[in-house]
Amino acid sequence: MAENPIIEIRNLSKRYKGSDDLALNDISLDIYPNEIFGLLGPNGAGKTTAISILCGLFAPTHGEVRIDGLDLKTHLNSIKHIIGVVPQDIALYPTLTALENLTFFGNMFGLKGKSLKSLILDRLAIFGLERFANKKIDSFSGGMKRRVNLIAGLLHNPKILFLDEPTAGIDVQSKIVILEFLHEINNNGTTIIYTSHYMEEAENLCSRVSIIDRGNIVSTGNPKKLVAEHPEFKNLENLYLYLTGKGLRD
Repeated sequence: MAENPIIEIRNLSKRYKGSDDLALNDISLDIYPNEIFGLLGPNGAGKTTAISILCGLFAPTHGEVRIDGLDLKTHLNSIKHIIGVVPQDIALYPTLTALENLTFFGNMFGLKGKSLKSLILDRLAIFGLERFANKKIDSFSGGMKRRVNLIAGLLHNPKILFLDEPTAGIDVQSKIVILEFLHEINNNGTTIIYTSHYMEEAENLCSRVSIIDRGNIVSTGNPKKLVAEHPEFKNLENLYLYLTGKGLRD
């Protein structure tokens, strides 16, 4: 690609205290502006660790990361202003309403007043949640919580969005709404880094993917081209199972 990468990962490794194994083993990747980039792998492969390091939640054991030209170690505060993070676990206060939760997160991004409330109500409407604005989160279904979780990470219109398993365990209708919205914001210029183990979803959503297993990158490329390069496999899921094995993971 001719453009400079928006994320540069070089020789990144992570070993957790007390572990004999590397959670990430010397991985290097370039992610480019306006991509939807999928980081795919089984449970425990290193996906969440990689996302957590890129968001500044964990320090790597070795390696370097640059985001939008800035070194992650020395410019983390500046980087936080241009990224949005939607974690796998629901990061909402269950006893607060959707509006109260989103107002709290908006305030954290420096957003306030009538303009913030208008933005929140607009986003809730997009996700079919406007009539639930004043309902407490603990009364929401799993799919509804996922949608509010996504809104919280997007209120400040981040340049780069990190999504960790955004459609895990939700109904088909919620999944469609979320994926359609991701396409829309990507078309408007947001770079998306997305982890999943749903291969069909990733094959349709992502411009490029990396398959990671036991902390190692085992393949990277456009999902349809990766499948075409291995005609013995019918789809990305078949290729993924070949590369990562069929053994159960905890």
